[in-house]
Amino acid sequence: MRIAVLLSAGRHRVSAHPAPVPVELQAIRLAAELGGETFGLHAGPAIGPLHDTLGHGLPRLTHLRLAENDDPAPSLADALREGAFDLVLAGRSGQGGEDAGLLPYALARTLGLPIVADAVALAEGPQPGTLRVEQALPRGARRRLVIRLPALVTVHPAAPAPLPFAFAAARRGDVETRPGIAAACAPSEMEERPYRPRPKLIAKAAGGASAAERLKAATESASGGGKLLVEPTPDNAARAILAHLREIGVLA
Repeated sequence: MRIAVLLSAGRHRVSAHPAPVPVELQAIRLAAELGGETFGLHAGPAIGPLHDTLGHGLPRLTHLRLAENDDPAPSLADALREGAFDLVLAGRSGQGGEDAGLLPYALARTLGLPIVADAVALAEGPQPGTLRVEQALPRGARRRLVIRLPALVTVHPAAPAPLPFAFAAARRGDVETRPGIAAACAPSEMEERPYRPRPKLIAKAAGGASAAERLKAATESASGGGKLLVEPTPDNAARAILAHLREIGVLA
């Protein structure tokens, strides 16, 4: 299996110094535990601290040199297409820059690959050419999927911690630098506004409630409600959806 790990130029959350992104180091560990040939890919003006990723279990790294304001997506897509990788791993988002987390989805769309988000564990699938993915869900829930390769998978911060840094491994690692594809970033259509905290919903007290219950309802935020169903049958899932739609007034 040929595995590519996408690496970005991150910054430390506290010191703001250039540093590898922790979730991408976790992706390197998942690739190492899965086995096969693992390659690192980075598109940017300089490799900087990403050389340290070689000490965390990455055997080789390819640096696609770009100008400061070039779009990395075309260079990464071309390298992934040329490498014919079976699996592409990426972090959930970058750290210290424009951390929108949209690059993996743009690459999956360009390459025509299925994408699975927030993986915490990977294993070989039951059939050749498949991969078993354990996906992190809200409230600590987990979901197991079997996908057909090639595919692109993003890694969740709840995945196992990165492998310890080994100086000898960093010295043995191979770094290849080659020019990328110069492409200007498309102008952003997003509108930036100052942050404004949203008002919290106040829970309602039942009729005839005591003073203590009314005070508790006034000081606590309302719960989002809902019900968690773990691996429900199709009939039970359909009943729960219909009941929720009737409760919120969508269905009569």
